[in-house]
Formats: sequence, structure tokens, C-alpha cells
Amino acid sequence: MADNLPSEFDVVVIGTGLPESIIAAACARSGQRVLHVDSKNYYGGNWASFSFSGLLSWIKENQQKTDISDECEDWRKLILENEEVISLSKKDKTIQHVEDFCFGDQDSAENVEEAGALLKLPAFGASDADRVAQESEKECTPVENTLAEVESQEPEKATDTEPAGTVEGNDPEITSENESSHNTALGEFTPETGSAPSESSAQGPKKITYAQIVREGRRFNIDLVSKLLYSRGLLIDLLIKSNVSRYAEFKNATRILAFREGKVEQVPCSRADVFNSRQLTMVEKRMLMKFLTFCLDYEQHPEEYQDYENSTFAEFLRTRKLTPSLQHFILHSIAMVSETDCSTLEGLQATRKFLQCLGRYGNTPFLFPLYGQGEIPQCFCRLCAVFGGIYCLRHSVQCLVVDKESGRCKAIVDHFGQRISANYFIVEDSYLSESTCTNVCYRQISRAVLITDQSVLNTDAEQQVSILTVPPEDVGKPAVCVIELCSSTMTCMKETYLVHLTCPSTKTAREDLEPVVQKLFNLNEEKETEDEELEKPRVLWAVYFNMRDSSGVEKKSYDDLPSNVYVCSGPDSALGNDCAVKQAETIFHEMFPTEEFCPPPPNPEDIIYDEDEIAPEESGFSNSPETKPESSTEESSSGDSTAVKKEDNEE
Repeated sequence: MADNLPSEFDVVVIGTGLPESIIAAACARSGQRVLHVDSKNYYGGNWASFSFSGLLSWIKENQQKTDISDECEDWRKLILENEEVISLSKKDKTIQHVEDFCFGDQDSAENVEEAGALLKLPAFGASDADRVAQESEKECTPVENTLAEVESQEPEKATDTEPAGTVEGNDPEITSENESSHNTALGEFTPETGSAPSESSAQGPKKITYAQIVREGRRFNIDLVSKLLYSRGLLIDLLIKSNVSRYAEFKNATRILAFREGKVEQVPCSRADVFNSRQLTMVEKRMLMKFLTFCLDYEQHPEEYQDYENSTFAEFLRTRKLTPSLQHFILHSIAMVSETDCSTLEGLQATRKFLQCLGRYGNTPFLFPLYGQGEIPQCFCRLCAVFGGIYCLRHSVQCLVVDKESGRCKAIVDHFGQRISANYFIVEDSYLSESTCTNVCYRQISRAVLITDQSVLNTDAEQQVSILTVPPEDVGKPAVCVIELCSSTMTCMKETYLVHLTCPSTKTAREDLEPVVQKLFNLNEEKETEDEELEKPRVLWAVYFNMRDSSGVEKKSYDDLPSNVYVCSGPDSALGNDCAVKQAETIFHEMFPTEEFCPPPPNPEDIIYDEDEIAPEESGFSNSPETKPESSTEESSSGDSTAVKKEDNEE
């Protein structure tokens, strides 16, 4: 029972966001006794994913902003005379300015119940029940093929099977195994593998009602934070190294888009894309290839850029004899940097990172986790649980107990009044009280999530995962990153798209992002709209909110935190996850300098069992969640994995 936990641990982790979950997994993997708690009833914190009904509950909760009173003061009797307390916040104040809009007949959904719902419950994260009815459509890449890079000499097997199993979103000890045969041979991906346009799409998008969205709400897995994984980024490397990758599946982002002169265009990225492009002249193709080749080894040619080190990257591009359209593509869709704030060296580094990630798993540098970004923290929670970590949701912590003499934190007191001692404490920033954060200066992220009826750029292939950067109209304003997800990512119902918009905040989220939404989408409910508006995707539902960005805050900014208490930040506004991984690794090495960070798991064949234990092979239960990924890897790994390995070697 959660009210009868052991009284001593090595590490107590408060919050289940991505950095905290990585640290918890690393600590448990190194043999530490880990207690991982969260006051919410779902995993992930601000990294979570929700079904549609779960998101509506989350919106309602954050719009009300009710204060939670302290139910019981009995816990103060546990504090000794030579101890003092650091109270923790009981209300999450990281979300502000939440506004949601329905662009349809909301009354028609009053008596509509969510399909598969047993009873109405409070907000839940994207759980297994959310996904039972979902089917994999196209290009689903099991992570064994996507990330493990296992070489196999066997011929390819079973190519037309449906995924078997569902992802258990809220149980850290359940493995997600969705084997699919429509696996993209990563590095050989072609957009033509998407599903052929249906008759309805040929005649125009089918009208989706709000009642349908509510009824199919469990098909949605809506991320609070929108990110992609660079195929050679720190998170992918960590997933492979630790074998956490076996708990998830990924889909390759299929195209990079650009918004220029009021139109959305596809950006040629790879060599094949460049030479097959019809938007570029032959001269532009040669100019682009020459510049991209230079960016790959720019450090070997310092004479090319050293005169512009103090200039912006945009100014440097103007000196390279590139046409305006090429400059736009490179700046906003390849380097994805600010026109005014990014230096030449930063731009070259960003361009090289983009190019180095190309071709590893597909035609773009990015991967997206099926069922949403909220799966990634849960994957690390599973690893922690496998190695003995104890998990408690809906388990709030009243305070940290600090020894006055040594200045070190000795224990926590939970809402049951139980005192739990530990050597190290990891606390997510949102749990710290206002008095502790008096001198902290936070940034904000503006977020919008839209459900639309068609893609921003329709092609023959419907199932597209697209990333689009919309440059700012005014100098000094941030660009807006748009990620559009199709139904085969398991984040939305069929015949809809889920669109995420993100940028650093300058005002409220709606003020920052609505101008971009109006450029790309049709917000009008009336039938009498202009032809230009009819061509745009129609927004069916939208939500705007501001999220706190606590990344980059130094520990000394917090008032009087003990040396053995470490603070993890929430999501940042960057596209990738490198900040969270770096933070987790830094904190882990500060606690355990001699331990390896998330080492590979032991080979089951090398495990030595005690005489009184029965090996799994002898017990007859060989299909356990932990052993299943290995066997399925051997069965499903085929020429795809070999192709991935081969492409890596060729690079």
C-alpha cells in the first residue's frame, strides 16, 4: 500500500517528467533503492499525453485554478527540534492562459459518450484503454527495427501483419509491443508508401463533427509538449544504449515544409530530394548541394566563415551566392534558427546536425514516438520499475526535512504523514514553493493544439508527419514551429490531423499563435467562405495555453536548497530533447560520479540464478513482457535492420 512504504531509500524522485524519469531509471539500474512519486494521477507531468476527454479534464482543472488547502497538520509533529522544513507547492502553477474553442456544434455532443468508456473519470493520461480500439495504418516502425540496429542475415518475414498488442500507458511495468509489418525500411523511406487517397479525399475532406471527436476520443493521444527526436540526438542514443527502446515504437517524420510568400512548400533535404525537386532550377540545385556539402565539414574550411563569426547566420547566407528561396529553406527549414539572433557558427552547427541525422532512419532527420511524446517518460519509468523502483501516483509530498547542522536534506514527509529518509532528492521545478523560487526568472512557451480535417499540404500520400517553421512577420519575434501528425501516429482519429504549434512566448499563447493559425487554417464555421479559405484545412477544435519554461535555471537561483536536493526543469521550447538528457546525466554524475549512466541491461544468458530460484526457461513462462522484445526482435528483424546498419556505415 502507498501509505505503508519502506521508510528508507537511496533516492527519492518527485515528479515523473522526462528528466526525472531518466534519473530514476539510471539510479535503479545502478543498484540504488528508488522511490518515484507524483502528486498527479498520470505519468509525465507537463510531458504527458492525454485522450481527448482527458485533455478536456486537464483544461478544466487548469482553468479553475483552485487552491488546495492543507488537510492535516499532524505531519509537523514528525519534525525534530534540530530540523527545519522546506514546504512544497500543492498546486501546479506552470500552466496559464488556457483557452479552448470548438468550431462546430458543441450542443450535438452533449449526450455522446466516449466509445469504450466504462464510466466518467477524472483526467487521465494516455492509458492502455485509450488505445485498445486503435489500429496501425502505415509506416509504423517497431523500435526493434528502428533503433536497436540489430544485424540479421535472415530473409524478410511476414510483411502484411497487423500490430499485435497495445501500449500500456500508465503501468511502468508493462511492455509495449506492437509488431507491424508495414515497417518502413528506414533509410529507404518513400512518401509513396502512405495510404492511397480515398474517394472521399478526392471529392474533398469528409465533414467531421464535434460529436464524432468526443465519441472517438480514445483514439487521440494529445501531447502537452510538442517535440521530435533527432535520429542522432542524445535521447535516441540513450534509448539504444539502455535498451529502453524496446518499450516504444517510432514513426519517421516524412517531410519538411516551408511557409514562403503565403504558400506551404515541401523542402528538399536529401541529395535525392534536391535533384528530384521541381521547385528548384538546375543552378539552384547545384548551389544548394555545394553549400550543404560545405556545412558537413565547415570546420575544415575556417577561411570560408571566419570573417563572419560576429555576423548572423542570415547575413552569412547572403554572402554565399544563394537565391532568396534557398536562403529561406536553409535558414527556416534546415537550420531552423532565428534570423536575427543566431550567429554564423550556431547556424552552421545546426545545419550540420540536421544533415548528419538524415538517412539514418528515413528521409528526414526526425522520429516521432507512436502514441505521443508522453510515452518516453513512461518507458524510463518501466526500466526503473524492472530494476526495483517503487512508483506511487496521486502521492503528494508535504515538505523536505533539512538538518540544521549539516544543511543536508534528510527526509520527506508525504500526505499520509509518513516520514521517508533518503540520501538524495530529485524535485521537479513545479513542486517548489513560491518562497523557494522568489529569485528565479522563468521564460514561457506558447502552445496551441488543433484538430483539423485535412493536411496543410495535400499530396497523394495521406499519412504524412510534417514539420513546418513559420518565420515571424515582425523583426525580433520568434518563429513558430508547426508539427502535423496523421492518424497512423496513433495520436488522432482517422480522417483528422493533430497539429501542434510552439514558440517562445512574447504574450499569451493565443496572441502569439492565432495569427499563424489564421494563415494556415480556415477558422470560419459559416458555409459562405472565400475560395481561398475553402482550400485551407478546417479547424474543428483548438486549445491555447502558456507553459512555464524552467530550463536553464541554475541551482543557486533557488533559495536555500540543500546540496543533496537537485531540481529538474520542465520542457523547453527547443524541438529536440537534448536539454532533458543532458540535465539528467549531469545530476546523476553529481550524485554517483563513479557509476555508468544507464548502462546496457545484462544479457539474460549471463544471469546467474540462485539455487532456490527457478530460471524463466524452466518455469514455462517465457513470454513475459521483459523477454518478449528480444524474441520479437529476432523474428521481425530483417533486411530493414541490415539496411539501417549499412546506411550508417556508408555515412
